[in-house]
Amino acid sequence: MYHFWKLESRPKGAPEDDVTERLQHCKLSRDLLTQDNQTTGVTFILLGFSEYPGLQGPLFLVFLAVYTVTVLGNLGMILIIRVDPKLHTPMYFFLSHLSFIDFCYSSVVTPKLLENLIVEDRTISFTGCIMQFFLACVFVVTETFVLAVMAYDRFVAACKPLLYTAMMSPKLCSLLVGASYSWGIICSLTLTYYLLKLSFWGNNIINNFVCEHAAIVALSCSDPYINQQLIFFSASFNEISSVAIILTSYVFIFITISKMPSPGGRSKTFSTCASHLTAIAIFHGTILFLYCAPTTKSSWLMVKVASVFYTVVIPMLNPLIYSLRNKDVKKTVRKLVRSRVLHHIL
Repeated sequence: MYHFWKLESRPKGAPEDDVTERLQHCKLSRDLLTQDNQTTGVTFILLGFSEYPGLQGPLFLVFLAVYTVTVLGNLGMILIIRVDPKLHTPMYFFLSHLSFIDFCYSSVVTPKLLENLIVEDRTISFTGCIMQFFLACVFVVTETFVLAVMAYDRFVAACKPLLYTAMMSPKLCSLLVGASYSWGIICSLTLTYYLLKLSFWGNNIINNFVCEHAAIVALSCSDPYINQQLIFFSASFNEISSVAIILTSYVFIFITISKMPSPGGRSKTFSTCASHLTAIAIFHGTILFLYCAPTTKSSWLMVKVASVFYTVVIPMLNPLIYSLRNKDVKKTVRKLVRSRVLHHIL
């Protein structure tokens, strides 16, 4: 959400004259608006997939199904971890927070996407757009560092197994998760504060299904330099630092695995990291794709699809990845299902 999504704010096929006209309107409005009422009457229009009217119904059903699986999967994962004492370990503590973040992030973005697929009016208020960006930014930044914390947890488990319980104490785990949430809030508050200092005028068209930073800044009547620099340094720092922690952790993990004499030990150690590696590859791979995607008009649909994957699909995939590849989770699910069946029978 806060990363470099390279979508144009102007609708597909709009002439350059529209940009000139907008700048003239902005110049005129600057003379009319004061600092106190510079956002009065401002609305945003989320185009989404409106250029494909025949697909609105099918897309609604697909995204509704994905969102349903996301909600059930993530809340189910949190419930499973809470009810089984065997899962009260640092790894599952972090996983429960990852599920909570994915549930919240999807709930910030997907309901508005679903609404815009079935209604003609695709407008969102200035306050609603800013709040959507703020909340989505909080959860994306938090997830970035929670995944990094989970990599560190796997490093300690693989490289220092005898000290694992002592090193990954409940206090440290809570501190690491709390720091991830705190940094996400700080980043989001900073970016949102400077967005609120921008001036806007009238109706603003966003060629996307979500309010993202680059599009909001592009539609302002103010100098965007500070906002552009903030998002660049913020996104660069968060991505580079989190990826550095992950890569460093897994380098040491692979070195440790390679030194294990037993093939069974190597397989067991690697299997505990496989789910996390899969989640990391999907999450950061999509971010890098969005960053490297070209900004030409022909790439808009491709970037939109990647954005859907990033904002809607990934929150659904994480609980599936961890449940399908995790014996402890699958065992707990079977136990819950059996107890439920027996309860109905008796």
